[in-house]
Amino acid sequence: MGYPPMASAEPGAKWKTEAIPKYLPPSTTIHDYFRRWTDDGTLNRLHQALYIRCREQTDREANPTAAIIDSQSVKSAEKGGASIDPPGYDAGKKIKGKKRYLLVDTEGLLLLAIIHAANIQDRDGGILLMAALLKEHPLLRKLYADGGYQGKKFCQALRRILRKVKVEIVKRSDATKGFAVLPRRWVVERTIAWLNRCRRLAKDWECLNGNARAFLQWASVRLMLRRLCKVKT
Repeated sequence: MGYPPMASAEPGAKWKTEAIPKYLPPSTTIHDYFRRWTDDGTLNRLHQALYIRCREQTDREANPTAAIIDSQSVKSAEKGGASIDPPGYDAGKKIKGKKRYLLVDTEGLLLLAIIHAANIQDRDGGILLMAALLKEHPLLRKLYADGGYQGKKFCQALRRILRKVKVEIVKRSDATKGFAVLPRRWVVERTIAWLNRCRRLAKDWECLNGNARAFLQWASVRLMLRRLCKVKT
């Protein structure tokens, strides 16, 4: 019987013996499952199966027709290693680290995520994200985004990738003062807040972008399991 690679009470437990429940195998074995399930696609299949179950729970089709895109810059922790994926500097948010690009459906469920250096512009990262989405969700027709994705470059690139998808930019009104809930945008921002409750995602701890994306998926798996079991988020 295989063991889940992150079966501790909270995603983000250290890879140390004292931080792992006694009923689980050694940390080296758990890390091996984490790496193996990430590399052979088991994690992707598990995430997709749970996603479909969550959609069915709300009487929705398995493939969504609308989605919301957003990014999050995360500060990198001190780390080293020969195969490290280098961080970048987000001048707008003054953060040195990585940038997470997330695509969620209108229920707030994670569809896809990619990790890159923080110096990549939102529209460039958005193009990479949508290109990866091409085969997985062919019925997508509507994409909601913030002002970082406006402009001809993103729209033209998106038309080449997904011709039937229309982009709607949701911007904050200049006349609005104080906090304001933006239509559709609040959904992806709520998802990011949920994911950030996992300590492993509080900073960019990973040397490899692939590992960072895997931990993001495991946090999403946790959210979907709680939703299916009707446990409060």
